[in-house]
Amino acid sequence: MNSLPSQALSDSPDVGGCYQVGAQNSQGSVPEKAIKTESWGFSGGAVVKNLPANAGDRVRALVREDPTCRGATKPVGLGCSARQLAAHMALRGVYGRLLSRGPSLRVLRSWSSAATQTEKGGKTQSRSAKSSRPEFDWRDPLLLEEQLTADEILIRDTFRTYCQERLMPRILLANRNEVFHREIISEMGELGVLGPTIKGYGCAGVSSVAYGLLARELERVDSGYRSAMSVQSSLVMHPIYAYGSEEQQQKYLPRLAKGELLGCFGLTEPNHGSDPGSMETRARHNPSGRSYTLNGAKTWITNSPVADLFVVWARCEDSCIRGFLLEKGMRGLSAPKIEGKFSLRASATGMIIMDDVEVPEENVLPKASGLAGPFGCLNNARYGITWGVLGAAEFCLHTARQYTLDRIQFGVPLAKNQLIQKKLADMLTEITLGLHACLQLGRLKDQDKATPEMISLLKRNNCGKALDIARQARDMLGGNGISDEYHVIRHAMNLEAVNTYEGTHDIHALILGRAITGIQAFTASK
Repeated sequence: MNSLPSQALSDSPDVGGCYQVGAQNSQGSVPEKAIKTESWGFSGGAVVKNLPANAGDRVRALVREDPTCRGATKPVGLGCSARQLAAHMALRGVYGRLLSRGPSLRVLRSWSSAATQTEKGGKTQSRSAKSSRPEFDWRDPLLLEEQLTADEILIRDTFRTYCQERLMPRILLANRNEVFHREIISEMGELGVLGPTIKGYGCAGVSSVAYGLLARELERVDSGYRSAMSVQSSLVMHPIYAYGSEEQQQKYLPRLAKGELLGCFGLTEPNHGSDPGSMETRARHNPSGRSYTLNGAKTWITNSPVADLFVVWARCEDSCIRGFLLEKGMRGLSAPKIEGKFSLRASATGMIIMDDVEVPEENVLPKASGLAGPFGCLNNARYGITWGVLGAAEFCLHTARQYTLDRIQFGVPLAKNQLIQKKLADMLTEITLGLHACLQLGRLKDQDKATPEMISLLKRNNCGKALDIARQARDMLGGNGISDEYHVIRHAMNLEAVNTYEGTHDIHALILGRAITGIQAFTASK
């Protein structure tokens, strides 16, 4: 694993959790003299190792800050066997090997809230319930944790461990060098988190809320990583599951779920972004050859340079838009990489070029006709984004909080200034409201009551608020805010793209405006 430079380690944020690796005393706590923080700068917690005693007062203060950060019990999931975990997520045997860290790993405090897991009922119980007077916990202001099921908590906590232990150490250099690690998709496949809401075909079949929690944990690390998972799950696996034939589902879904195949989704074109109905990509039917010939180009396509399977939307001779499954290696198909991105640098983005690509009839999605097909996929992906961006925002809040507590200016911590506290309060408010809205939307989605307008409302709101929070956090870190070692500038740059793709901020405003007024206003002349 790649660790951060010493400057980043010394200034890394206390973001609400600490992990102890190494020796414990008979009570299961860590001797205070043996504490030192080695942080990856993430919102999943600081890693506490049994290292020399000159660790610094801030780390000892980190443990003293919360008495529950010593000798607490493991949350469900981290000490479980692979078999127990598989019962909840339909995961494969490699799952346990991926996440197992042996008896030396002990979680001292969960990241997200004041809620703890009760062993008997499988429900969450607030720590403050032990006292007669409720206490406010800024890490979970409205007790989101208590609204989650035991399975959802298990899935989230297990995936969080993977994200922080396996992804966070990679992201700094991956972003600097503009490198996408293809093996991440295979690892996610081994964990069972690809196409997680799909039932059957090797998929986990979990709730929409669980899917949202996965997106939140992944984007807490990086929006590019979450984008790769979103495309695979919502834009490739979902259309095959929703619009494909049984033969297509059997052929592709199990391999996509395992991460053996990586897919991409081609809708946006060089001349048509927010107006996909004007697409220029054409599909000509060849009845004698039982095939279609595709010509055209797609651009800004996540995963395309490394994709094995391409879900492409094209206009047929009858003017109907249909979906096609193209495979890597088809003659006339190429996917050049787009270089020089300042955003989403850790994901692969490119084009799809089709020059007389022959696609057999059996590769047409039979249940998709018109723009309803691709829009159904986009709404599924947008739902995951509404959760994901708040993970990035949470990282920025926690980083800004700890930085302003540690940074001394004019003899006092920056956090003592009213302006700083007001900014932190604004951040916390927007994140809290956004998360509870996501939870409600997820429950409605599982009840088949969610509408595209609901998803547009939250995609627009949460992306915009997350971008504002990242920009504000960058400013609060001063000059250090532009250093990638603190990660905030990376989140800010990523969220610029996330605010644009899957429907821009303004396009979603027009969707909502149409719902409010009954008048479509996408063009001034119509």
